[in-house]
Amino acid sequence: MMRLLTLALPLVFIAGVVVAQKDSSRSALAKDASSASQHQREPTYAVQIPRGSNGEFAVQARINGIAAAMVVDTGATSVVLTYETAKAVGLPLEMLEYNIDVQTAGGHTKAARLWLDRLVIGKLVERNVPALVVPQGLMKTNLLGMSFLDRLEGFEVRADQLMLRGFQEPVVWNVGRRSLVLK
Repeated sequence: MMRLLTLALPLVFIAGVVVAQKDSSRSALAKDASSASQHQREPTYAVQIPRGSNGEFAVQARINGIAAAMVVDTGATSVVLTYETAKAVGLPLEMLEYNIDVQTAGGHTKAARLWLDRLVIGKLVERNVPALVVPQGLMKTNLLGMSFLDRLEGFEVRADQLMLRGFQEPVVWNVGRRSLVLK
């Protein structure tokens, strides 16, 4: 009987260690999974843009709350605004320095760098978007370039539709001294 207890006791101890190890591994996996899901911005939204008769994908954007027509241009490294749009949006044009070399359809020019507080396409919202402004009269169209498109979950063209997939900004309501965030 003593031999049986001597053999059984270490086996029970080893079995307990194995079970505890599996449980800690499972809880670590569960913790990692929940942590990863908290880092994702959800839910995902999509905006579908039809191709125009001229072959371009034109979209109505809101820049800092002001409506602005734009053309999607994956060849443009940045969002590019006309001087006129930048003025309408209320950007500080008198403070801009035109020191960035750019190549446009009209040729070589200089542009000024700035950041847009908020750029919205449908329900897709991006903040602090790098952009360029060209001097007055050089461009007639605002370009929705890669400084916005790279922030999205993805985009693709199928047939004559451009699909932009991204994230809606959480809604924040101030209720008294507290803020309520809805996703």
